Amino acid sequence: MNYSIDPIATIKTPFKEKFGTPRQPGLVPSAVATIDFHQGFANSEAIRGLEEFSHVWLIFAFHLNWEEGWSPTVRPPRLGGNTRVGVYATRSPFRPNPLGLSVVKIIAVREEGAKISIDVEGPDLIDGTPIFDIKPYIAYSDAIPEAQSSFASVAPPQRLTIVFSEEAREALEEARGNNPELEQLLVETLQLDPRPAYKQKGDDARDYWTLIGGYDIRWNADGDNLAVTKIVPQAAMKSS
Repeated sequence: MNYSIDPIATIKTPFKEKFGTPRQPGLVPSAVATIDFHQGFANSEAIRGLEEFSHVWLIFAFHLNWEEGWSPTVRPPRLGGNTRVGVYATRSPFRPNPLGLSVVKIIAVREEGAKISIDVEGPDLIDGTPIFDIKPYIAYSDAIPEAQSSFASVAPPQRLTIVFSEEAREALEEARGNNPELEQLLVETLQLDPRPAYKQKGDDARDYWTLIGGYDIRWNADGDNLAVTKIVPQAAMKSS
């Protein structure tokens, strides 16, 4: 039997591409996103009582992988990107049904005329991700202190030290009026080291570009340090 389901909403996040998007939710608390309900699902009755919960689960589509098919084994970043395990033992987007599950913190539930939105904190989703369902996080049953996580250990990923070049600092100052949270967003995101696991060990002389919060961020990493060398608004990049 085939099932047909429609997205109820779309989420707007600071992350415009897979590279640089956090691999798990809650790792970048300064990242703020907005869930906008689609017409037909923007019903004030449907969100009644939601503001009494602190967190919600989002069921979403890995929409950029929707047409790519699935693989029975994948190579998780936590295992260095070389060891294969079964797809059902991972959160890989390359699944038979490319659906994901993510928990986010509610900041506000807003109704503006016919428009209904939810502002949330700490997403690990790419901008424009379709949302299929929203469910409240239930602390007594969803949090399991004794749970085991195999290779995805309870230890959070190691965080790099972020430094900004003089040019990058000047760009941050210019952006501060319209985007005062940009520096914190960049620090929390880049501390997680977006590079593939095999690039995180040994020498890596490459310069990287990452799209975050409407800016092209140029950076390079050396050991435990990551240097941001340039910050350019995406509009300026498109016009150049």
